[in-house]
Amino acid sequence: MNMAKEISTLNRLSPAQLRERYAEVFGERSRSGNKQFLVKRIAWRLQANEHGGLSQRALQRAAELSADSHLRLNPPPLPIARASPSPAPRSRYIGDGRLPGVGAVITREYRGRTVQVKVVEGGFEFEGGVHRSLSAVAKAICGSHCNGFLFFNLLRRSA
Repeated sequence: MNMAKEISTLNRLSPAQLRERYAEVFGERSRSGNKQFLVKRIAWRLQANEHGGLSQRALQRAAELSADSHLRLNPPPLPIARASPSPAPRSRYIGDGRLPGVGAVITREYRGRTVQVKVVEGGFEFEGGVHRSLSAVAKAICGSHCNGFLFFNLLRRSA
């Protein structure tokens, strides 16, 4: 069969048919179901089978490169952009516009009593104890877990 004609027929096959063709050409099942990937890989293999594949020099170079154990499999993570430190930090939750600054007092009426929580560096002060989160304070007040921002009605405040 003419190579160009055979490759052009690959584009008309369904992904299931391409996976079958991939298994015929490569002798193993494909882990991918992506149609474009399968078409390219099958076309490459058909051409390599007909024209001889990679040269011996290219195969040797590929073996040399793959033998290097220090090669990364994944790209390094992108650096995290850090904001410059502000003279007066808002709280330990930097960048969360829902929270007032350090020293502010959050007040809420709960079951007939007024609850006051002071924002301190590293957490929230309530009845002599420091809690790491508003949710921990809300749990101490009502006895069960709930969202601290929701409990103190701080969800609508924007950054």
